[in-house]
Amino acid sequence: MKDLITYFPRMALCALKGSRTYYVWMGTLLLFIVAAGLEWSHDLHAGLVVTNMSDHVSWGIGIANFVYFVGVAAGAAVLVVPAYLYHREDIKELVLLGELLAVVAVSMCLLFIMTDVGRPDRLWHLTPGIGFLNLPTSLLSWDVVVFTGYLLMNLWIPGYLLFSRYRGKKPTAMMYLPFVFLSMIWAVTIHTVTAFLLSGLGARPFWNTPILAPRFLISAGASAPALLILLFTAIKRFAKLDVKQSVFDYFLYVLRIAMPINLFLVGCEVFGEFYTGTLHSASAQYLYFGLHGHSMLPKFIWTALTFNVTACVILLVPKLRQIPRLMYLACVLTIVGIWTEKGMGLVFPGFVPNPLGEIEEYAPNAGEIILNLGIVAFGAFLYTAFAKVTIAIQSGQLRADGPRPAPEPAHEPAAPQAAE
Repeated sequence: MKDLITYFPRMALCALKGSRTYYVWMGTLLLFIVAAGLEWSHDLHAGLVVTNMSDHVSWGIGIANFVYFVGVAAGAAVLVVPAYLYHREDIKELVLLGELLAVVAVSMCLLFIMTDVGRPDRLWHLTPGIGFLNLPTSLLSWDVVVFTGYLLMNLWIPGYLLFSRYRGKKPTAMMYLPFVFLSMIWAVTIHTVTAFLLSGLGARPFWNTPILAPRFLISAGASAPALLILLFTAIKRFAKLDVKQSVFDYFLYVLRIAMPINLFLVGCEVFGEFYTGTLHSASAQYLYFGLHGHSMLPKFIWTALTFNVTACVILLVPKLRQIPRLMYLACVLTIVGIWTEKGMGLVFPGFVPNPLGEIEEYAPNAGEIILNLGIVAFGAFLYTAFAKVTIAIQSGQLRADGPRPAPEPAHEPAAPQAAE
């Protein structure tokens, strides 16, 4: 009990201490968070009329970010599966950082939803145990269930393991391993249910495709490793954590599989939309080529496809991906490309044209962009603090019985003296 009482204050102190670079980074993120808070306060006071959303396009950039970061949350399985199923010790050392990324991503998704609805005070109706979930008929209720379960599991697993490491105790396998294996399956469900939320809307033919869920999962398998490569590179540089090259090689291996499959699935959807040439292809026509003089989205989707194809080429050509700068460029292009493709290229065109055939274009205004950047900054702030504390506990710098003493440098044995 004594260890538990001191645990949280010492974690907070560890997160508050850092280098000058650390303070500049966290301070910059705080500025974005404060700006987002002010913008959200304005939205709550004035209503969503101050955004560019309307009755025609009722899901804005917040839902687009929600769809993308659900994939980032599910991407934690990229670390969990090899660590616990295939006993990759090099990855097991980093799996807690991946699970904490899932916690942060789910938290961001909840904030994207809260800020994108007009009355967030009514969300208590969907709170398990308090509201009425309308199970099993409501897909939105299933989304609440899988999100809540995934968040709780990814809080418990690293929380229990870190507290055990803090106390210097060996963790009990039955206290966390069942949840680890359950989380592998649960990671698939959170993105599948999100896809079903879209494809189950019969009045939106652009989303009525059976490959939407596989496409979501494959794109998550591409964007999550790309993000983890950049994160672990930064952690290795600034936190001095020993991230083995084999870990980066594994991420690149996953990327080389996921990116071509993602492009293939996009091609399948394009074929199905344009070859049939039915009225239901109007949304796809608007997305790729514009419709009746309205052409806001084509430049975004073609940029996304260019980014994804370029990243795929870099990843598949050995001589290119072995150049660090090109490899990092491919990761950035993958993240931006898939975000644009899954967000602006999927959510927005589903509303254009509307069921009455009317065309109402949507582009986020400055206030919406500031608000969403603030949520991303909040996620970065949270993950930075989590990662700092996690590394301190795993390295032995933060322990209940005091920091672990640094190993003494090895000395060469003294040469035997000649007998007199």
